[in-house]
Amino acid sequence: MAEPLDIVGVHGGRPWGAEAEAALAAADVVFGAGRHLAAAAVPGEVVELVADLDDALRAADSRRREGQRVCLLASGDPGFFGVGHRARLLLGDGAVRVHPAPPSVALAFARIGDRWDDAVVVSAHGRRLAPAVEAGVRHPKVAVLTAPDQPPEALGGALVAAGCGPREVHVCSRLGEADEQVSACDLPGLAAGRFDGLSVVVLRVPGARRPGPNGTWAGAHGLAWGRPVEDYRHRGGMITKPEVRAVAISKLDLPAAGIMWDVGAGSGSVGVECARLAPGLRVFAVERDASDARRAAANAEGLAVEVVVGSAPDALGDLPDPDVVFVGGGGVDVLDACLGRLRPGGRVAATWASVKRAAAAADRLGHLVQISVSRGVGVGSPPSLRLEADNPVFVTWGPR
Repeated sequence: MAEPLDIVGVHGGRPWGAEAEAALAAADVVFGAGRHLAAAAVPGEVVELVADLDDALRAADSRRREGQRVCLLASGDPGFFGVGHRARLLLGDGAVRVHPAPPSVALAFARIGDRWDDAVVVSAHGRRLAPAVEAGVRHPKVAVLTAPDQPPEALGGALVAAGCGPREVHVCSRLGEADEQVSACDLPGLAAGRFDGLSVVVLRVPGARRPGPNGTWAGAHGLAWGRPVEDYRHRGGMITKPEVRAVAISKLDLPAAGIMWDVGAGSGSVGVECARLAPGLRVFAVERDASDARRAAANAEGLAVEVVVGSAPDALGDLPDPDVVFVGGGGVDVLDACLGRLRPGGRVAATWASVKRAAAAADRLGHLVQISVSRGVGVGSPPSLRLEADNPVFVTWGPR
């Protein structure tokens, strides 16, 4: 039987491991991209890959069937978004033998000093850019393999256009080669730059640490929520009270990254706390009162919160579809508009003072709780305490 086609992963022209070196040394003919053939110590005949990949694989297979020992050089691990999978589909499992080098993503994270077992990895090489953009918006740590026709700057422009929140960016090019380069920037810098098309782009939420059990990432601001009213600028007590805020945020089950709407934002306290808890979120705080919107913007200073002045549901039309929504103002029609735009698997929490509206919301969302809070207030001499009740509030959340 003919020997399998040996697909050998290389970096800087060097195969990794004794079996890979032996396969290359024994080859009668070696197929590969020009840059790999120029760098590797290739014995015998060489064939540069300039045609369609499938045609090249068939040509390599034909030479193999004639009894020749055939190698094909590929970058890194050919089984990781590489030619290995395509070769097995086209030629059959028994006709292919893969000798991997370290994947370029592993090298990229090693160069920037970070782990990658918690990263989402997406390839834009020979694929649409949209899935890479979607991952970049929704996840706190992403690596994207780019290509000459989908270079890093194209990814940066698409992420900016998609409204992605702040990201630390590293563009890792020609990894393992003599002219390897690692560049650090932000998303605008990525969009405006010019980079090697064959790169790994690493995107990370600024200041993010390891996710907890529910996937929520804690940034530099810490995990505190339900902060005191005094921490926020507000209009005469028109603010979601700390205890209600804490319960409502707990029902949102915040993702590590994505899009959030805070509708009827008032002081913006809910959106601000969510932005602190999950720095990968991009928060849109929608408020119709211009003076309240200014207060919300002041409360959100330094965070990925954009204040939109307008009345819902009309003001929601130009916003990107949300992963989570908090409705703190407006009627059930506003809730319906939010549900109509919610991404699959998304979550909504809403607060209500009216029993009728709360019941209608619970019909749509599936869950309701009433929160009654009584605060200790100093009284008398010698000092003592009495309880002063806030108005009860209903919190609904879902969908089921």
